[in-house]
Amino acid sequence: MDKKFIISGGGTGGHIFPALSIANEIRRRYPEAGILFVGALGRMEMEKVPAAGYSIIGLPIEGLQRKIGFRNVVVVFKLIRSLIKAFKVLRSFRPDVVIGVGGYASGPVLRVANSLHIPTLIQEQNSYAGVTNRLLAGKSRKICVAYQGMEKYFPTDKIILTGNPVREEVIPQHPDREGACLFFTLDPEKPVLLVLGGSLGARTINESLLAGIGRITQAGVQVIWQTGRLYHQRMLDALAPMDPLIRCVDFINRMDLAYNAADVIISRAGAGTISELCLIGKPVILVPSPNVAEDHQTKNAQALVGAEAALLVTDRVAPEKLVSEALSLLQDGGRKSVLGANCRKLALPGSAASIVDEIIKLTNGG
Repeated sequence: MDKKFIISGGGTGGHIFPALSIANEIRRRYPEAGILFVGALGRMEMEKVPAAGYSIIGLPIEGLQRKIGFRNVVVVFKLIRSLIKAFKVLRSFRPDVVIGVGGYASGPVLRVANSLHIPTLIQEQNSYAGVTNRLLAGKSRKICVAYQGMEKYFPTDKIILTGNPVREEVIPQHPDREGACLFFTLDPEKPVLLVLGGSLGARTINESLLAGIGRITQAGVQVIWQTGRLYHQRMLDALAPMDPLIRCVDFINRMDLAYNAADVIISRAGAGTISELCLIGKPVILVPSPNVAEDHQTKNAQALVGAEAALLVTDRVAPEKLVSEALSLLQDGGRKSVLGANCRKLALPGSAASIVDEIIKLTNGG
């Protein structure tokens, strides 16, 4: 296939990792296909996409500020420049399909593509659709979603339930908890709590865990703790005189083994993370970040809570309740089994393949 595809969006790993998974699936099926990314200058995709072996063009776009001021005048001018640049890129590259994964850059690129009558497809990761995707939905051909009930945001006849593509390397290939525990030099006979705050870290999760670390170790619970690089040294300093049951790292390179070792998981509620957790099928306590657009992490978490597939502890009450909730869950075998089983029911494996199926249909006029 000598077709060409533009994948646009980014800003966070939650947008970038699905985008790369889609590109990898296209490349796997059609090695000769042309793939070009369009992102936002200065954002994470400008580093991650080339590192994955793909070309990317950056647009000078940024988000509107909530406070009315001169800065928003600059933002409007950048939007106009981005629309012009998007037009030039599309006319030059001539893609057969444009895929939007959310983030600043997807807006101007898909808007221009629609005006040029190039088929567009949206991949919406969250249970609460972002403003950009809602505005683009009217003229997009297909909208791939990860949650049921998205009809309240998008035209029903365009919605396809595909799930979110995940990083395949983090999904355990075989259930070997004992081997995973030994990798982290932990005792397979004792419970393991896995704590995730993202690559940068989550201050509330880290501080809540640190405040209750004595209770955790007294209960004989072992911890694999990804602090994030911003908080790692401070956590290490605080843990120096503590029990050796804690594995404190800034980033977990073998996430597949960490998932295998875990009995209970504490995590933020980004869309990509939730998709991974559903495939893992372990009991999880979600602590949604309050510092995201439209509070979409809370809405993602509530979708799982409504299916009895996860517990939710808000960021505000986490300092008082997170550790108690984790210890209680670790001791409740029945509750763990129910949460894990229900979480697994929500999993949608093969998401990247399903999305690419829909993309290829568009190249054939579907």
